[in-house]
Amino acid sequence: MATATWNGEVIAESDDTVVVEDNHYFPIESVHQHLLRPSETTTECGWKGTANYYTLHVGGEDNVDAAWYYAEPKPEAAQIKGRVAFWKGVEVTS
Repeated sequence: MATATWNGEVIAESDDTVVVEDNHYFPIESVHQHLLRPSETTTECGWKGTANYYTLHVGGEDNVDAAWYYAEPKPEAAQIKGRVAFWKGVEVTS
């Protein structure tokens, strides 16, 4: 079971993560959605496509752009569609 934690709260947990470039991509349904705030930020990855971001809102604090996902990944990254990954101090254990 992989677990993502930040600011003392579990954000996501699943036994069905996909690991790409050392990042666990959690199924979106395993993420506590009430902790996510949509962000305007996007970045480009040459082989995965356009990443969109969420800001985490936990315990009254924001962790800006600490979660990302690929709404329409390129074919080479199809396995991460519908999944979310974390960084910026979010601890992921498995």
